[in-house]
Amino acid sequence: MSKNNSAPLEKLKHIQLLLLDVDGVLTDGSIIYNDDGSETKIFNARDGVGLRLVMQAGITLGIVTGRSSKALRHRCDNLGIRYLFDGVGDKAGMLEKIVAQTGIGPEHAAFVGDDLPDLPIMKRTGLSIAVADANEIVRQKADWTTQAPGGHGAVREVCEALLTAKGLWDEIVERY
Repeated sequence: MSKNNSAPLEKLKHIQLLLLDVDGVLTDGSIIYNDDGSETKIFNARDGVGLRLVMQAGITLGIVTGRSSKALRHRCDNLGIRYLFDGVGDKAGMLEKIVAQTGIGPEHAAFVGDDLPDLPIMKRTGLSIAVADANEIVRQKADWTTQAPGGHGAVREVCEALLTAKGLWDEIVERY
């Protein structure tokens, strides 16, 4: 077990912007190509509930991913995710644009990633999070590593920890 398995609640308290990679974070990293060349992605429904709860709590949510797909755009539309940045080669550079658009400083942002292309943006946010099955180097450099793997509840784990740190989780549970 790595040293960063416990959710850093003190850091999470100050997060106002949650940014996510897609392949390997919102999905398990598999890419399914259909006969017509289109892609199929499998998303975790509980991750989606967590993302909605985070947005309802007033936390800004964004997607920053190197690949583009219609399936991803559809998922973001379905969830009401306003900030979708796909086909991004320079994720750290994109962070500057997101900060300008949202007015939220990088010190109040968290990024959830799984592989080497995520490291530059992870180094620039206030909290860097790796999913359990992320590349070993990414896990070592992250402030926190989730217990769940990408596409299998890691994002929900982050959402619940974020809402818990802000003192909102119990209230949300009581509504149900």
